[in-house]
Amino acid sequence: MNFISSWKKIMLLLAATMALAVGVAACGGDDDSSDSGDTGDTAAQVQDATLVLDFIPGAVHAGIYEAMQKGYYEENGINLKIIEPTSTADTLKLIDAGKADFGIADGIDLATQIADGREAQGIMAIAQRPPGGLITLEEDGITDPKMLEGETVGVTGVPSDNAILNTIIADAGGNVDDVDVVTIGFNGVQSLEAGKVKAFTGFIPADGVQVEADGYKTRNFPLDEYGGPSYPGLVVFSTESMIGEDPDLMKGFVDATVKGYQDALADPAAAIDALISQTQGIDKELATESFDAWIPLFGPADTFGQFNQENLESLSTFMVDNDLASEPISPDRYATTEFTQPSE
Repeated sequence: MNFISSWKKIMLLLAATMALAVGVAACGGDDDSSDSGDTGDTAAQVQDATLVLDFIPGAVHAGIYEAMQKGYYEENGINLKIIEPTSTADTLKLIDAGKADFGIADGIDLATQIADGREAQGIMAIAQRPPGGLITLEEDGITDPKMLEGETVGVTGVPSDNAILNTIIADAGGNVDDVDVVTIGFNGVQSLEAGKVKAFTGFIPADGVQVEADGYKTRNFPLDEYGGPSYPGLVVFSTESMIGEDPDLMKGFVDATVKGYQDALADPAAAIDALISQTQGIDKELATESFDAWIPLFGPADTFGQFNQENLESLSTFMVDNDLASEPISPDRYATTEFTQPSE
């Protein structure tokens, strides 16, 4: 026992001595810097970063997974990790707390963060138009939002949902006070199909496509076609502090993401395959139909990611008019155009 113990001590001492010698050689080997420096420089160029999605992975995120698969983030020195939030609120909280570098949020939700005095700021737009609106079943015969007076309509409970509902109903000449509004969380599809509501506020390219895939014909009322503004429906954002501290990271992320979406728009089938290969539980046919529904909201490929200043001003007015913000939000505060070219 004593011999074995002594032998172990000798071996440990020898290993420690060798490690020390290697460390000294690595630190002081100026003559060999040309051999070891390349490896060290490459490692230093790769930066870990985290992106928190707005929801579970879906067709709208296909451009991101396309960029991941083609190595665009790595080419820009970014080792990107994608996180699925348990709720939309989680994304906003994680970015605000500095626990993630990038987040994706609905344009109204981002504006709400800013109105609440948070540091959030957009760096690129994924969708140029809002995907939200009212979704109904064609068989129920709701041909005009005003016909929802006296009916039950579901909302998630997010304040922006009520603003969307109020705007659409008012634009159609109806009175939202005559609508039975119930909070159903994110169970809009199930509630509509089960006949518990006559309509619900949701993302038409996602929820509406899901209802159609389940065998129900829908009639939809998009917000920006019924009194609402055309604002960036989904936005990648960070915080003013992070943007100021690491503009190279921001630029690298935006460039890679734009390339991914441009490729996705050029070849949607390949992008859907990239999405499916890196996620779980996504139905290919449904994802394909959903991506097709998102395409008109993305805008032209050559200007993908840019912010339209007039649309941001319209969003600001919408926020104030619906008591979602106490004062206007300037386009420059809402989003920086440092990493994208501004729209004409």
